[in-house]
Amino acid sequence: MKKMLLSLLLLAALSSAPVHAAELSVFAAASLTDALREISTAYEKEGGDRIILNLGASSMLARQIQEGAPADLFLSADEEKMNGLEKRKLLLPGTRKSVLSNTLVIVVPEDSRLKIAGPKDLAGSSIRALALAEPQTVPAGIYAKQYLRKLGLWSKVIDRVVPTENVRAALAAVASGNVDAGIVYKTDAQIAKRVRVAWEVPRAEGPVISYPFAVLAGSARPDAARKLLSYLESPTAIAVFRKYGFLILSD
Repeated sequence: MKKMLLSLLLLAALSSAPVHAAELSVFAAASLTDALREISTAYEKEGGDRIILNLGASSMLARQIQEGAPADLFLSADEEKMNGLEKRKLLLPGTRKSVLSNTLVIVVPEDSRLKIAGPKDLAGSSIRALALAEPQTVPAGIYAKQYLRKLGLWSKVIDRVVPTENVRAALAAVASGNVDAGIVYKTDAQIAKRVRVAWEVPRAEGPVISYPFAVLAGSARPDAARKLLSYLESPTAIAVFRKYGFLILSD
């Protein structure tokens, strides 16, 4: 009788314990870090699925996926990296969606006395080192390079560019005072300490910034991944993205 009672109590305890239906690996652009951490916490409480975030430059993450790294979703900071995966048939058909946008800003150390009245000042003698995410491969750096080229400034500043691993690293370089200025996403500048925005690129004048999301063809949990993807477009998640300064493409 005692054994039966213990078995029933154990069964009741197990049935009342939270069950994680799946563990999802999400490869996401570094600029999404803070928003995704908040969204992941809420999602795990609501849906039970555990989310593992792999955050970094979209170019690095896309390369990892191409090389066979196990992942369920890819949240890129530009369309080009997603295009490359789609051409290789590494996306689950019908799941790709462009969800967010952003803008660029020029930042300087918080205690800097530099006055930047516009991007042309980046070519002045007061700027000796300019931090950008790697402009050949990383979306934030590519966007910055496109913008400076459009203004005819790229050839004037290229010798002072300090390339970094991703946009967060560029921001850190400015915050530490190791460079005079940097170009980063507005969303990153909003949450950064020890930096100030010296110039905000008007959205109409800057490059078209787009964040596409997709379930990966190699996902071992496609149904759970689709569910998470839908959640990322839900009012709850969109409210968090707005909170961190992202622009919503559906608007």
